[in-house]
Amino acid sequence: MNIRLLNSNENYPLELLLLADPSRQLVEEYLKRGQCYVAEIDHQIVGVYVLLSTRPETIEVVNIAVSEVMQGKGIGRQLVTHAIETARIQGYKTLEIGTGNSSIGQLALYQKCGFRIVGVDLDFFVRHNYVEEIYENGIQCRDMIRMSQDL
Repeated sequence: MNIRLLNSNENYPLELLLLADPSRQLVEEYLKRGQCYVAEIDHQIVGVYVLLSTRPETIEVVNIAVSEVMQGKGIGRQLVTHAIETARIQGYKTLEIGTGNSSIGQLALYQKCGFRIVGVDLDFFVRHNYVEEIYENGIQCRDMIRMSQDL
């Protein structure tokens, strides 16, 4: 698998990005300011993540997704590890990531990769114009669990 920065002349893998964040408006907004990385196997994009500088010395993974047919194969962990190393190489001191309260697998993965819970943005997914309610694992996704790690 190869993970690389998406070239400026390439289309964003929007369908994949929308798996992680169903708000097209939010995705398109942070894509304008962020760095989009793709994971490829045999020239097919199977994963994606977006880094966005949020404050001096702080960058955030604002989207990370793996195609549904490729989930459970360790690609998500490789994307997170790549994001950590990329942020470190770029000189950032802190890497942040957020996920929904119902995203049980992601919460476990991020903690295994060194992130710690630093806060909860209550009702984030209710306030931010998501067209439909989001449910995962039989739980309504309402709150953003904020996580961080020092690099």
